[in-house]
Amino acid sequence: MLSTIALDTQVIRPGLCTGCGACQGMCPYWDSVDGRTICYFDCERKDGRCQRFCPRMPTDLAALREQFFPQETVLPEIGPLRGLYLTRAADPAIRANAQHGGTMTALVELALREGFIDAAVLTRSRGGLEPEGVLAATAEEVRACSGSSFQIPPTLAVLNRALRENRYHSIGVVGTPCKTLAVYKMRGNPLPENGNHAENIGMVFGLFCGWGLDWDGLKDLTAKYAAPEKVSHMDIPPSKYHALELREGGGTVSVNLDEVTPLVRSGCRYCTDMTAEFADLSVGGARSADGWDVDRGWNQVIVRSEKGRQLLQIARKKGVLEFKDTPEGGLEKLKGASAGKKRTGERNLQSLQGR
Repeated sequence: MLSTIALDTQVIRPGLCTGCGACQGMCPYWDSVDGRTICYFDCERKDGRCQRFCPRMPTDLAALREQFFPQETVLPEIGPLRGLYLTRAADPAIRANAQHGGTMTALVELALREGFIDAAVLTRSRGGLEPEGVLAATAEEVRACSGSSFQIPPTLAVLNRALRENRYHSIGVVGTPCKTLAVYKMRGNPLPENGNHAENIGMVFGLFCGWGLDWDGLKDLTAKYAAPEKVSHMDIPPSKYHALELREGGGTVSVNLDEVTPLVRSGCRYCTDMTAEFADLSVGGARSADGWDVDRGWNQVIVRSEKGRQLLQIARKKGVLEFKDTPEGGLEKLKGASAGKKRTGERNLQSLQGR
């Protein structure tokens, strides 16, 4: 049987925790401070939601995938695939504040408008530092969450509180791969006797993710090169640039990636999912032969479910998104990058386990 002590010894102490917040917002025992998950008290429960839903506790991924996705759609490198597209928000106001093409903001806003969801759990990034999870129910609240952060806030604590309150009945969730996996674990084993209300999760939107960074370390590094309160965006271009970009006012400061990689969260080194395989739609930065100056204004979108296909179809029909042809070899390139992350994560896990 599981226990809070098991979660502490199997996830927190070995450095596997991702800071997703799946264990929080349900009871007062678990909390988060500056991206670090903490447990105030040992719990006597032999089983519970915090252990069941943690993305780093043992999970039969194949069985969970089979529960939600047709086997014939699953590719070993990137998970379920019903289509790969290059898109950007048609609204220039969305694009102006977006990390890349604004596709995620446009899709979540559309999902609210079309009744796919009645609220959304998002991350408000504040230019990239000290992000927080929020529950958005209007287009204005969704747009306030444009942009990304390389700090990982416990966003799923917001979801857990919203599910417990049982006020919204079709909640959308936007998150990195660890967060979307936790959400599917909630959906796959909802524990209704504990008031989880996982049936109120309406759609899951995944974000491509390489890794997250230590909160304090990133704040210190940012302050070394820019005024943190003036940074509007952070981004990491393709690997050939070997840099973290900080946008401050009208200019961009480039930080050598050698100063950034030591700040990668321990838990991220064991991740085997780059494209958020457990989702209805997954969105990341575009990669094409057009080069970074063009690609940074576009996204690539993986359609994984029928509901995701329907929403993207509406986005095309109503002109919410602009589409362009996926580059030749684009899928193979994406599969290769994702497979590389899987190999690295598995190798690090084996090393941790002494194999």
